[in-house]
Amino acid sequence: MLDMEVLRVIWWVLLGVLFMGFAVTDGFDLGAAVLLPLVASDDTEKRIVLNTIGPVWEGNQVWIILGAGAIFAAWPYVYAVAFSRAYLPILLLLLTMGISRPVSFKYRSKLPNLFWRRCWDWVVFVGGFLPAILLGVLVGNILQGLPYYFDETLRIFYSESVISLFNPFAIWCGITSLVMLVMHGGMYLAIKTESPIRDRALIWSQISAFMLILFFAGGGVWVATTLVGYQVVGGIDPYGYSNPLHKQVVSMVGAWMRNYSLYPITVSVPILGFIGAFGALLSARFGSGRFAFICSSMSIMGVIGTVGVSMFPFILPSSTNLTSSLLVWDASSSQLTLLLMLVAVIIFLPIVILYTAWVYRVLRGKVNRETIEKDMQHTAY
Repeated sequence: MLDMEVLRVIWWVLLGVLFMGFAVTDGFDLGAAVLLPLVASDDTEKRIVLNTIGPVWEGNQVWIILGAGAIFAAWPYVYAVAFSRAYLPILLLLLTMGISRPVSFKYRSKLPNLFWRRCWDWVVFVGGFLPAILLGVLVGNILQGLPYYFDETLRIFYSESVISLFNPFAIWCGITSLVMLVMHGGMYLAIKTESPIRDRALIWSQISAFMLILFFAGGGVWVATTLVGYQVVGGIDPYGYSNPLHKQVVSMVGAWMRNYSLYPITVSVPILGFIGAFGALLSARFGSGRFAFICSSMSIMGVIGTVGVSMFPFILPSSTNLTSSLLVWDASSSQLTLLLMLVAVIIFLPIVILYTAWVYRVLRGKVNRETIEKDMQHTAY
């Protein structure tokens, strides 16, 4: 049987993989939704954009469901703190990404009325724009630490208002998330559409890739020179029972950079984020949509991986009571629970991946004007 330390690290890695899977898959349809008013000039072109993402968005959101489920089962303390403290942003995510956006896909083209369709176009845009921003805002707050603490009976208490979630660093992370997903969405549209939509999408992808490089670098400088991070200084047992009150934590500026000096190999993760963005920028400039999409996917994995590597072993630090911070070593479920879940993942995750790959293979090819204009049975979006 795998020991507790190994199981905790495995599930920390799996959590990152699930969030990367969500960002790479559902990220491009969020980005495409943001680009809808920018790359489509008439109703037919808007329907082309919608039909590139309409058949796949539901499958893409499976990854975020798996991620939330993994947090609930593998990291119950993290689930309890994060989902209650960030209730308003998560509610907005559900209302936009999970409710209004799906409804807009289904209803937008049901009536030929111009006002009707324009209203739903804005719903599509907001359903991509707001989640892209909010996901980054949540990551920014996690890096800063949430204002919560546990009492001696492990009851959770919070301080500060929900408005404090929207602070300057969190907004910076939100913009970084937005340009990253717009870059990715534009690369996807470049694969799935023809000119002139393809040309416009490549232009916006180049702009977004350049902005991602600037914001990612600026965020790194902010983290290294100004942002208060956290460091464990004692009381940790990787094999022990989960209790976040049995450790000592200190806060200091630049603490999130410590892992890069302790484990130099980890520097490759943020480098991947920069190389992917540069590759996407250059590939888009020369019109290579497929390679650019691969590069943007690499950049997304590098950016998300950078957050995880910088914070390890922290998962959810506390800014008001440092001892209450949740770590990989003291916030997990029991050994048996982690092991049984790992067996389930080994069985079912490959099935999910194979099915997803099969769906994309079946739906391969471009969506063009002729396809939409000949849709007399209203099977397209």
